[in-house]
Amino acid sequence: MDWVLSLVTLAAFALVAGAAWLWRRQGPGRQMWLMLLLAAVMFANVAIWSVPLEGEETPLDRAAHP
Repeated sequence: MDWVLSLVTLAAFALVAGAAWLWRRQGPGRQMWLMLLLAAVMFANVAIWSVPLEGEETPLDRAAHP
């Protein structure tokens, strides 16, 4: 399951890079803002799954060992 979080993080960075490229090419537009919004949601999801809860166990660990 760790590889999924890594893939989501890489995709979020790619979205940020793509939004920066769109900004330089076309100026700020709706697609650029949507890409940044999606990247922020993806980063938030990775943070939710990887930040430890009480007892120093992450939700990812808790899901792996029910």
